[in-house]
Amino acid sequence: MDKSKPYPGSPVEARGQTATGRVITVTSGKGGVGKTTLTANLGVALAALGKKVVTIDADIGLRNLDIIMGLENRIVYDLIDVIEGRCKLRQAMVKHKQYQSLYLLPAAQTRDKTALKPVQMIRLAEALKKEFDFILIDSPAGIERGFQNAIAAADEVLIVTNPEISSVRDADRVIGIIEAKSKNIPAHLVLNRIKPEMIKRGEMLSADDVMEILAIKIIGIIPEDETVLIAGNTGNPGTAAKASIEFNNIARRLNGEPIPFPSYDDHPGFFQRLIRMFNNNP
Repeated sequence: MDKSKPYPGSPVEARGQTATGRVITVTSGKGGVGKTTLTANLGVALAALGKKVVTIDADIGLRNLDIIMGLENRIVYDLIDVIEGRCKLRQAMVKHKQYQSLYLLPAAQTRDKTALKPVQMIRLAEALKKEFDFILIDSPAGIERGFQNAIAAADEVLIVTNPEISSVRDADRVIGIIEAKSKNIPAHLVLNRIKPEMIKRGEMLSADDVMEILAIKIIGIIPEDETVLIAGNTGNPGTAAKASIEFNNIARRLNGEPIPFPSYDDHPGFFQRLIRMFNNNP
């Protein structure tokens, strides 16, 4: 299979352009940490910066990205329809209602993750890279087939974790798997649902704690914000009160801007002991 050949009906078919877009896979070691929310909000933030963006829901059988983006009623075709030749790529991409440079390629609801192969994701991404500045892939939770599909085409990976020992441990496993593939994929951490008041009391892991455990650079620190849930339920990403500021900062950092991180007072104590326990266990 010629991985460099665009899909039939892709926006760049027969143009002979060179791929320039960046494929960023958003993943984690467990569900419920905020991957899909990050993908949707990051897509909106990048589009607001004037970038052309397509988000891909790689969670075959359990799609949710369309709901958070407010596009669930506009889907006609899906990712597997494209892969299996039932439609052209441009027919399956849904344009966002507010951001004209933002698109969604939805997952299939009636198939399972075996319907997609890593080599097919690579070919799809190569076609999209010629037209879009950013291709954001929303990975399923876990480390099985869906995860393998989602990272196959990645130029970069964003690993989402919550400031909880169990979530950080799962993220550590994902980092190990990515490093073991020897693809030299740059990986960055997004620390989600931070509660500054709990960090100050020494009751929650801080960004420094998490970096010490995982030995990975952080690209985003997102505070707990109940309006994120409201924005997701109403299909209006980018409208959360506090968190949207940090989603926008992540987008700007991806564009190379030196945006400073929010700082929270770190109180050493109980979690420092947990970190030592974590690092002493294989």
